[in-house]
Amino acid sequence: MNGYYLAELNIAEAKFPMDDARMDGFTKRIDVVNALADDADGFVWRLVDDNPDMGGALSLRPFDNPNMLVNMSVWKDIQSLYAFVFNTVHAKVMKGKPAWFSHLKSHSTVMWWVPVGHIPTLNEAKEKLALLDDIGPSKDAFTFNQAFTQNAKPLVWDAPEKDCA
Repeated sequence: MNGYYLAELNIAEAKFPMDDARMDGFTKRIDVVNALADDADGFVWRLVDDNPDMGGALSLRPFDNPNMLVNMSVWKDIQSLYAFVFNTVHAKVMKGKPAWFSHLKSHSTVMWWVPVGHIPTLNEAKEKLALLDDIGPSKDAFTFNQAFTQNAKPLVWDAPEKDCA
């Protein structure tokens, strides 16, 4: 297999336990948003855990902070991920983010290119996030605002309008 796919990790620090009623606006929509991602154009893979009671990967805690939630996925390209994040129900759900999640002083999202067929690990993703925090966007760890191509060149693109569903 030749080529690259886009991997992404995003983290969020929950203000309350996942079973707290104040998180319902988030937790009750997880399955819908995950199903939407699974069917989205350009979607390849997402991290899931073994807990059927928690949508996606919500029971995984790879950081020292027990309130830090993770989501990781792989997409065919940055445009597909962008369309899902900003132009689907996902965007509408994330409008409630301030009620459920604390503001982070570090980056909450990192992206990087992986060879087609490679499934990133959480340790790999944590290293990419740390790299982004340490040196800023680079060909090895970047954001939507400062992205790079698979050939390590700054990505020049006209990001589509954010519909925010």
